[in-house]
This record gives sequence, structure tokens and C-alpha cells, in this order.
Amino acid sequence: MIEISTAAALAVGAAVALLLFAGAWLLFAGLRATAGARATGATNARYEALLHTAPASPIIAYGDGRIELNATVARWLGVEGLPGRIDELASVLPVETIAALKSDIAAAQRAGRGFARAMTLPGSSRTLMWRGERGPQEMGGAVVVWVFDATDSQREIARLTGQKDELQEAFEALTSLIETAPLPMWYRGPDLKLAMANTAYVAAVEAADAADVVARGLELVEGSGQGGPLGGAVAARELGRPQERVLPATIGGERRSLRLHDIPLPSGGVAGYAIDIEDLEQAHARERRFGEAQRALLDRLSAGVAQFGRDRALAFCNQPFRRMFAMRSEWLADRPEFDRVLERMREANRVPEVRDFPGWKAERRDWFTQDGAFEETWLLPDGAHIRVLAQPLPDGGLLLIFEDRTEQVQLASARDTLLRVRTATFDNLFEALAVFATNGKLQLWNNRFRALWGLEEEFLSGHPRVDAVAEKVAAKLANPGQARFINELVRAATVERQTRSGRVDLADGRHFEFAAVPLPDGNALFTMLDITDSRRIEQALRERTEALEKADRTKTAFVASMSYELRTPLTSISGFAEMLHGGYAGKLTKQADAYVEAILESVERLGVMIDDVLDLTQAADEGEGLDQEDIDLAAIARAAADRLAPQAKKDGIDYVVEISHSVGRITGDARRIREVIEHLLRHAIGAAGKDGRVLLHVDGNAGAARIVVSDDGAGMDAEAVAHAFDRFPRPGIASGGERALDLGLPLARQFVEAHRGTIELLSEPGEGTLVTVELPRR
Repeated sequence: MIEISTAAALAVGAAVALLLFAGAWLLFAGLRATAGARATGATNARYEALLHTAPASPIIAYGDGRIELNATVARWLGVEGLPGRIDELASVLPVETIAALKSDIAAAQRAGRGFARAMTLPGSSRTLMWRGERGPQEMGGAVVVWVFDATDSQREIARLTGQKDELQEAFEALTSLIETAPLPMWYRGPDLKLAMANTAYVAAVEAADAADVVARGLELVEGSGQGGPLGGAVAARELGRPQERVLPATIGGERRSLRLHDIPLPSGGVAGYAIDIEDLEQAHARERRFGEAQRALLDRLSAGVAQFGRDRALAFCNQPFRRMFAMRSEWLADRPEFDRVLERMREANRVPEVRDFPGWKAERRDWFTQDGAFEETWLLPDGAHIRVLAQPLPDGGLLLIFEDRTEQVQLASARDTLLRVRTATFDNLFEALAVFATNGKLQLWNNRFRALWGLEEEFLSGHPRVDAVAEKVAAKLANPGQARFINELVRAATVERQTRSGRVDLADGRHFEFAAVPLPDGNALFTMLDITDSRRIEQALRERTEALEKADRTKTAFVASMSYELRTPLTSISGFAEMLHGGYAGKLTKQADAYVEAILESVERLGVMIDDVLDLTQAADEGEGLDQEDIDLAAIARAAADRLAPQAKKDGIDYVVEISHSVGRITGDARRIREVIEHLLRHAIGAAGKDGRVLLHVDGNAGAARIVVSDDGAGMDAEAVAHAFDRFPRPGIASGGERALDLGLPLARQFVEAHRGTIELLSEPGEGTLVTVELPRR
């Protein structure tokens, strides 16, 4: 654009020169015609005046070197007089210039070719333009040379040329800047078609070069919904001001957001450039998400949070803040200012009671401008304690955090009370207590601990280590070497987290029980309890127990001995009675025979009782072992039932035996199991009485066998049931009157439990008795 303007200026200058030359030529011809026609002095003077004021002055040059010039040219050349030959100008013009003029004049005479030459006079800033043409034939082949004073024109041309060079450099620099710019830039002509695009634009649309972009009209953006890609350019040209909009584009296979700028130009075209704001949009999106997550997190805090903007209006508050200060969401939605929020807090009695509330409010208003965070505690009228933290924000806002510490203050107070109670409790316990830390230092102790070992308060207040304490108390022990056990106990409780205990004797004869217990905080509790009196009582009880055990053993031995001793005469009585009943001493009378049968029955009963006593004493004292063999419980139960069947028949009892096929086999002592069933049947027959009913039921399952014996006798009351399995039961009352001592149930219980089984007795007065035995298979 700069080069076209310069060429236009030169063309205009040439046209002006030609017009001046033509005018001068016509003027010169007119002058000559007028001089020839009128030859009047007045007319010549007028034309001379015109030539004198004309911008160009003529010189007539002849082929022989003669010249004709007027005073104006002589004045411009700076010569005196009017030289008649061209060589006379050598005083003001260089020889090279005169030679060049001669050559130009000769060429114009011969070929009729015009010439133009600019020259600057030596030692002067004046520039003269020489333009020559061959004159008409009437002038005899002379050459007319017009001389222009082109000083000002040359200066202007020089200035414009310099300005053009500067603009050209600036244009090239601007072009290089546009080409190397990292953001796409383009230019649209008046028809809004792409006319230029830089390298970044070419790379963004993946074209070959800028010419390819212009030829194919490749647009950078889609522009859907916003007037298409040309929407911004059309608006910029119509409104005459720059337009800005954000549109998506696909660059390098990625979706990017671009901020487009369309700028109208005076020429009617529109320039544009695009800024990739995808990272900025992503950053804004992340910031928004972070802000939303932060506010969601603040809503879940137990502390109240309020954030004020740089305009001191409420920007955000969480739910705990609203609950803490009883503020409605509708009122908070208007973004009240900081002062209004404090006033609303005061109306809800949620600020401290102060005498000068305006001054107090002004001091809190200074939180916005302070350098660092500020913290204070509010004691509210209802006794609540609020911890307030004020943190100025970098954007000029303020963040307030309100933490309700009422419960913590109450807990701290309760803790202090508990500590005082604990101290008082420790000091008034009968036990001597001491607490050792994990590093072995004494932390706590009570007065009884200090008095027990005779330690000074000053020594204990220094929190000595356990080894120092052990060294101090060694002299108080009956065996001073046991003091090292204190170190081991404390180490076991603090390091190994194990509880250890024991007993220790003091030199003064007292006895103490001690223990080291690990505490939850890692410390160890060392306790000592005076057991001197209990030791004495224990010794007395032990001596008495030994005496009782000795007496019991003597009694048991006596009972066993007496049982064996009774067996001999009882056998003799039974033998002689059988001989009498058999008629060995002669035939007895019917009455005598009845007496003998009574003797035999009593002997049999007494023998059973002696056997029971022997079994009871042997099982209790000797711990008689049981045989472990595989036995057929059904056969054993049948044998036991058959043995007691005659006695049941004799008493007229309805004797029922039910043995199920599910009984199976068990592991145990066959003799003792049979005795269990016999004892239970004998007890049931004795309880049923005359014309009663006795039931033996035996069944089983996969895990155990069950034996059930029931009768419909008089039954037993609760006290009798409670003592039914005693080793030495009291005589009971049955339907037949006073019963003898019954050892069957205690023996049955012992034998059942020896087989790891269970036995249960149910009875009520007038309802009979039910005994259930369960024996495991193995």
C-alpha cells in the first residue's frame, strides 16, 4: 500500500511538470508570434513578467554550444550575467554534469528524444530539474530546456521515501509478528471472504498453506447457533465496532473453546483473531466444581461457616451457621451485609452482651482489613461458648468459622471434677495404688501407698523411676531381694501388656497381695492389698478343713468297715433262715414258715442297703473307674426290669416295660448302667405302693439314649425333690407309710454323671414321679 501511494505521487508530479512544460511552450510560441506580429515594447514587457513569475524558465541550446537563458535561471545557477555558451557554466556546475547535459542536448537534436535530469548545485541545497525537448523547425533545430526549481519537491520526495521505508519495515515486522503469532489470525475482504490467514490458522484447520485456506474458504469454527462462522464479522461490519463471542472448534482432534474477536477495518474488510480458552474454561470449571465440593463439605461440618465478599455482603453460609444463629434462608438469599448479619445475630441473642454494640460491631468490621487471622470466644446469654475464627481472604473478603464449644467446655469441667473425685477416691481407698508411665516413671500414688512404704512426699513428687522406688522399699520387705519383682511387674504391664499378681511379706509380719495391671493409655497400675487378717482366717479355715477331712475319712472308713462286718452275720442269718425255710430242721408250722420268709425278706433288703452304702463310699472316696465297652442298652434294660419284676408282681403293681428299637448301643460300664436302672425301678416300685403303676421306657436317637422311669405314687414336695439326689437323703413318706433310707437315687446320679450323662427328676405331691436319664453314645 505504501509503494502504490509513492508511485501515485510521482505520477502526479510528472503530470504537473508536463502541464507546465506545455503551458510554457505555448507561452513561448505566443510570445514569439506576438513579437513578430506586433513588436511592441509593452507587449514584450508583459510576457517578460510572465516568464519571470513562471515556475519554470527556458534555456535554448544550439548544436554549436551556444545557449540563451534568462535572469531567473542565472539566479538559480548563481552566475553573474547571462552566459552565452554552455561551457561557461563550468564555474557553477561540475564538468561531469556539463558533459552529461551536452550529451543529452545532442541526443535530443539528432533523435528528437527528450531527457530529464535532476542536479544539486555544489555547495547548495537547491535542486534543479532539467527537462529538454527538440524545438520546432522554426528554431533551426535548437533544443528547449526547461529548468524547474525542484528543491521542495525533492525534499518531499525524500521525506516520503524515508517514511515509506519506515512503514515498509514496520509492515514487514507486523507481518512477521502475525505469521509467528501462536493464535490464529485472519483477514476478510469487503465481501467477507477469507483473504489472508497466518501460520497458526493454517495449522488449526490442517491446510497446506495460506493460499489453500483462501482458495478453499476453510473456516476455523463451526458457529452453530450464533449466525455461523461469519456471524461475528457481519455484526462487526454492520455495527462498526469489534465483536466478541465464544465458539467451539476442533483443533488437532480435540474439542476446544475459542474466544473470537472480529474487528471492522476502514477499508470495509474485517480482521479477526482467536484465543484458545479451553484451558481457562477447564480451570473455571474445576474452580466451580471445587467451590461446589467445598461448600458441600462445609455443609457437612458441625461448625458454622460464613463467607463475605469484597463488598462485605454475605456470599455463602452453611447449614450449621443457619441453625446456630436462627437465620431463615429467605433472608440470607438477599446477601445481607456484614453489619446486618451481626444485628440479626444480636436480635437472636447469639452474640455476647456488650455495653457499646456499635463500637463492638465496628471492631469486628476491622477483621476485613487485618493482616492475619483473628480468634476470640463468645460467651452467649444462654451460657453457650462459641469459638470464632476470622480469616481475611486474598480477594478482600472474610471467612468466619463459628464452633460451638459448649459441650467441650462442659466436658472439660466434668473432667476436672472427675480428676478431683479420682484423687479423693485414690487417697481414701484401703488399697495402696501407684501408676507408672510407659517410661517407668511414677505418675500417680495415693496416701496409703506412701504410708505403706514410708516414702517422703518430696521423693514421690520428683516422679522417680520404678527402679528407684524398688530400691527405697527393699528394706521394708521380709526378703529384700523380692524388690526386683516390682520392676518386672511394671515392665510386664507396660511393655508386654500382661497382668501379673502375687503375694509379698513385709518385715513387720504383714502380708500383702499385689498386682500390676496394664491400663488403656499404656501405663501400669500397681496395687497392694493388706491380706494379713484374711491370711490368718485362711490358715484357721485350712486347719479346720484338714480336721474335718480327717474326720470324714475316719467316718467313711468306719462305715465301710462296719458294712463288711455286718455282711458276715447277715450272711449267717440268711443261711440259717433258708435252711429253716427248706425244712432242714424239720417241718415248720405255717406261722413259723411266714416268720422265716419275713426274716429272708428283711435280710435281702438289708443286704441291698449294705451294698448301696459300700458303692456310695467307694465311688466318693476311691474314685472307682468305669469300664468303657460297647454294650447293648436294650439287653441291659431288659435284664434290670426282669430282676425287679417279681417284687413288682408281689406288690400287685402294674409293671410296664417299653424298649424301643431305637435304643441301640452305647459305650460305658454295663454293670453300673444296669444298677442305675435297678435303682430307679426300685425307687419307683417303693413309691408306687400296692396296686400302683410303674413304667420303664427306653429309646434313643443318633446322639444319646434315654431311660424314663415313672410311677403314680404319692409324689414328693419341692423340698424332697431338692434333696432327692443328696448322698445322705432323709427318709421320705410314701404311700405305704414310713420309708427306709433310700440311697438309690444318689447312686444313680453318680453313675450317670460318671458316664457324662444327665438325670432329671420331676415330681409333685399326688401326681407321682418321673425320672429321665440321657446317656451319650460315646
